[in-house]
Amino acid sequence: MTVPKRVLLVGGGNMGAAMAHGWLDRALAPAGLTVLDPNAGAPLQPLIEKGARHVTEAPSERFDVVVVAVKPQVMEAALPALRPALSGDTPVVSVAAGKTVSSIERLLGERPVVRAMPNTPAMIGRGITGAYCNQRVTAEQRAMAQTLLEASGPVEWVEREGDIDLVTGVSGSGPAYVFLLAEAMAAAGAKLGLSPELAMRLARHTVAGAGELMIRSDDEPATLRRNVTSPNGTTAAALEVLMEPDGLEPLMQKAIAAAARRAAELSKD
Repeated sequence: MTVPKRVLLVGGGNMGAAMAHGWLDRALAPAGLTVLDPNAGAPLQPLIEKGARHVTEAPSERFDVVVVAVKPQVMEAALPALRPALSGDTPVVSVAAGKTVSSIERLLGERPVVRAMPNTPAMIGRGITGAYCNQRVTAEQRAMAQTLLEASGPVEWVEREGDIDLVTGVSGSGPAYVFLLAEAMAAAGAKLGLSPELAMRLARHTVAGAGELMIRSDDEPATLRRNVTSPNGTTAAALEVLMEPDGLEPLMQKAIAAAARRAAELSKD
């Protein structure tokens, strides 16, 4: 594990702060963390209490790595001010959605860049991140980025930057699909006569429990599905509907393709 000694985090919102907590849990000293944010909002307070430094203007000293966790629309204004904190080979790790390596280099000059796409469960350390690095990133810098990103969950590297758009379609936007599934299950239960509150509790815990079972099990999801599907039983009756030719799988293919297309559109410089 390659742990940087001096990290500049740009953006101390929910995602940035959650990532930073993971870094401190993985041996980054609080004194080695500087957070650049115009405001010391609620997500930042626990980090400051642990000893991290909060600044409202870009510092002039150099850092081992800069992590950019601001909203995409803020990048144009926020990044050029970082130049004093960067040497020619300082790596930049960006988790800003839709911002390509070339767009970051346009604002900060040619340098090692890692473009990453986490998802919202990263805020509780249970996310997964897709990552791409340009050719200027050294093996040591990639290992350092790996350490920082995997504090929020597993990291999957892709060889083509365009694949980040596909990652966005599957996992970046994916939590919303699961939340919608829970909504739909609860609504169906309520329509059948359960109280909405009970139906939602059943749906939430079913989705969360099934997800945890998938993580802990060595079996593929298809095997887990078959294991709980008795012939001519209740689960089989439901799956017969969901697995119709126009059922869940083609619908999910259309949805993920739409998300990937939109990600590609947003990634155009």
